[in-house]
Amino acid sequence: MTTKGPSTRGELLLRDAATHDLPTLAEFAIAMAWETEHKRLDPDTVQRGIARVISESARGRYFIAERAGEPVGTLMLTYEWSDWRCADWWWIQSVYVTESARRSGVFQALYRHVYALAESTDGVCGLRLYVERDNVGAQQTYGALGMQDAGYRMFEATMPWVEQVIAKD
Repeated sequence: MTTKGPSTRGELLLRDAATHDLPTLAEFAIAMAWETEHKRLDPDTVQRGIARVISESARGRYFIAERAGEPVGTLMLTYEWSDWRCADWWWIQSVYVTESARRSGVFQALYRHVYALAESTDGVCGLRLYVERDNVGAQQTYGALGMQDAGYRMFEATMPWVEQVIAKD
């Protein structure tokens, strides 16, 4: 996957994240986990995790939205192979928009950017994301962008060591 460079949508600059964005991405991820799930993340683990994605493109890709040179939002894509479709689903994860930039089109611009990339990339069958059951505002936002409830419930089994890096308050 290649990028054609940064794009602007209105007053926003949308670009691939780079190593120098690591502190901002970590700050945003930690804030998002607290706001949406009341989970405290270990900052060192989060920084290592983000660094892996930036350095190993097969794991995923981060995008940054900037307004007047300041980061105001981000999202990460990860990839899931679909044998049914012989193509990849791109999963939208780690979405965060700063409080002062919310309701100003930041997520919409990021979403439209990755949608356009997916549409122009061979072997991508669609975009997916998961959302907390009670996060009605986010669900309305996703629906307004044309996304639909896929009808799945998500189950997980975490390894015991995960509790050491993610604490729920």
